[in-house]
Amino acid sequence: MSKWFSACSEKAASLAGHYLTFIIAILLVVLWAVSGPFLHFSEVWQLTINTGTTIITFLMVFLVQNTQDRDSKAIHVKLDEIIASLGDASNEVMEAETEGEDQLQVRIAAYKTKAEEGHAVSLTADATPASEPASGHASLS
Repeated sequence: MSKWFSACSEKAASLAGHYLTFIIAILLVVLWAVSGPFLHFSEVWQLTINTGTTIITFLMVFLVQNTQDRDSKAIHVKLDEIIASLGDASNEVMEAETEGEDQLQVRIAAYKTKAEEGHAVSLTADATPASEPASGHASLS
């Protein structure tokens, strides 16, 4: 059942994101709006669009969530593979997605500090004057 739902949600998400689906939705809304005067703007006319859009929105929430969950898991697996392939990388972050918000904030702060230290080191290296021009040739002056 899970494979069937995944396959259906992937196909539905692909169709929902297609430009033709958007055009069809606009045409349906225009057709509904144009039919208003002919149906005397009745309650049935109003309930038709309200019910239709509510049902579609309700179903799309689950489809979009399923697609995002699968994408997120795939990205985590790919990142885990990259971390595992790096010899000097810290493997303890491979399960970061299972940690609580507080622990994630601690990790984010630690990596932010590490990035700022690296940025400061690169700035001081860039500020060091070179004894020769960038071309590597001695100055002719």
